[in-house]
Amino acid sequence: MIFKVMYQELPNEIPVRERTKSLYFEAQSQREVRQKLSDRSINIEFIQQLDDAHLAYEKNSPNFKVENAS
Repeated sequence: MIFKVMYQELPNEIPVRERTKSLYFEAQSQREVRQKLSDRSINIEFIQQLDDAHLAYEKNSPNFKVENAS
């Protein structure tokens, strides 16, 4: 499954929409995504599992790159 992770680069930063970044992660569950990202110094706002239609839309983004949980 592919998940979209919305986050702030600074772990103590108050979420501000204009500074929210996103990454795409392949994993079996949201828990696995959080575990794999726990070593990064980021503030995770939201993790969304992408369905087929949403994934097709996101693939059109120039920043689309899927990271793997392995």
